[in-house]
Amino acid sequence: MASLWMLFASFAFAAMGAGVKLASEFYSTSELVMYRGLIGTLVLFMIVRHRGGTFRTVFPKAHLWRSAVGVISLWLWFFAITRLPLATAVTLNYMAPIWIAAFMFGVGWWRGTKMPEWPLVLAIAMSFFGVTLVLQPAFESNQWLGGLAGVCSSVISAMAYMQVRKLGQMGEPEYRVVFYFSLTTALAGLAGTLLGDGPKDAVFQSHTPGSGLLLLGIGITALMAQMAMTRAYRVGKVLVVANLQYTGIVFSSLWGLALWGDTFDWHVWLGIGVILASGIAATFYNTRSTSKGAVVKDTDPIASET
Repeated sequence: MASLWMLFASFAFAAMGAGVKLASEFYSTSELVMYRGLIGTLVLFMIVRHRGGTFRTVFPKAHLWRSAVGVISLWLWFFAITRLPLATAVTLNYMAPIWIAAFMFGVGWWRGTKMPEWPLVLAIAMSFFGVTLVLQPAFESNQWLGGLAGVCSSVISAMAYMQVRKLGQMGEPEYRVVFYFSLTTALAGLAGTLLGDGPKDAVFQSHTPGSGLLLLGIGITALMAQMAMTRAYRVGKVLVVANLQYTGIVFSSLWGLALWGDTFDWHVWLGIGVILASGIAATFYNTRSTSKGAVVKDTDPIASET
């Protein structure tokens, strides 16, 4: 059953990415970020109030830092989705575990508290090789800016993930982490739109029934995916569940094929496979000592979309 929850979360995140790419025909990146945060904020506010929860926190600075980092990562990822094939953008975003492993390895090596784990070093090195293969068409078609945004998004996403873990260790519930992230996302997207990222002839793009449904779908699928991911980590084995998240690459490839007819050369598929295998290896080393359910307490996976 835990596997089904994670598979659903991966499918929903991929659907959200497809929605973002479709909606980019109507809205700017900042508008998409704003509406994504606004919908999540309103839905969470109603749910938490109905359950009698509180948004009061004693860690405002920690929330501000996590939210700021997460918003930057989300904006860059949405930008990458609008510029690259969906599967490429999603694959780059899934490099976050690689960066986390590299950071943990680097800190351990620097402090002399961790000996080199050569399989992990190999996985990190292979992931960079995979990135060069995946991004080759982007650079050839002058989409290098989208590729750079995707890579930067994964790096910053790793920073956000580690901050989420810190908040979880402080005892913050996941709904509070997600709420402040969503609220910051909405405000940052609003600021970006007002500063000129919106349409040329108006501050905000006008809505149509189709574009409105896309925005609603983006917000709802993102929230459902986060909830399903949390449930999966709570009831399943961490290593199995963590690796199943990479099915999101497969779902994104199918969405891209169905909606845009995306096709890739063999070297791109090889790059995706290398990144996927490297991510699984890094996830293994990151979670092999974590017991079932502990990850919820330590990392709050519901808040780890970015």
